Amino acid sequence: MVQQLTITLESEVPLKSLIESALQSEAKMLAVGLRRTRERLAQFEKQFEMTSAEFERKLASREIAETLDFIDWQGEIAMLKALESKERALQWLKIV
Repeated sequence: MVQQLTITLESEVPLKSLIESALQSEAKMLAVGLRRTRERLAQFEKQFEMTSAEFERKLASREIAETLDFIDWQGEIAMLKALESKERALQWLKIV
């Protein structure tokens, strides 16, 4: 799906460079968030001796019971997916 956005600005500030700078900042924040989330996932995987994919499968099939740690782990997995989605969107973004 192609989306298009028109932005106008009544200012002396060059709009293109302002937006590019904002996008670069967002990309840096996403990179930090991705790194931290992956670190937390690695901690869960080490603690419970299974991959996140294996954890999701076992939880979905009710091989393991839901605990507070597992709820946190699920949250980190959801966060990773959301951050990766945003990162992909930024990679495809073009300013013309």
